[in-house]
Amino acid sequence: MNLITRMILVLVVIGVVSGGGLAILFAWADPIIQNNAKEETKLAIFQVVPKAVAYEKLEKAPFEAYVVYGDAGKKEVVGYALPTVGTGFQGNIKLIIGITPDLNQITAMQVLDQLETPGLGSKITEEDFRNFFNGLSTEKPVTALKGETPHKEKSEIQAITGATISSKAVVKIVNKGMEDMRQLKKEGKI
Repeated sequence: MNLITRMILVLVVIGVVSGGGLAILFAWADPIIQNNAKEETKLAIFQVVPKAVAYEKLEKAPFEAYVVYGDAGKKEVVGYALPTVGTGFQGNIKLIIGITPDLNQITAMQVLDQLETPGLGSKITEEDFRNFFNGLSTEKPVTALKGETPHKEKSEIQAITGATISSKAVVKIVNKGMEDMRQLKKEGKI
């Protein structure tokens, strides 16, 4: 067997063994990762809807959304929790939005997962940025301002200096989520 044939054979064996090992590791780790993501969403629901006591998935929704109750008997609707995903500067941003029952105000927003630039775009996870969404009116689409003072009643937030793209990505994700929820309400599904 010549040298080239042996090299190709060795590389093929290494590739098959490595690929098989990664597949086995993925099969073992994926259920754990999925379970952790569900638990993180569950905790976030109670953080984004302040009066939350219980919740259940909106089964009529073509996307993931939850109706949130203020009592264990699930009679008093105190809001909705909407996990939603969109594209940021460097990858997907997954966040969860708490919304009042009339869909006119955001109660809170949490970032569940992001790959934005550390120290810049990753500031979307910080409390200072997230607080812009607390009590924010959604009667008009949310906008991100640079260098101006935002007004909650005008649906405005302050963009992060040096991370305008990430700030605008979050705003776009929030606006798309609100559109989806309004469509559900229009269709009588909530």
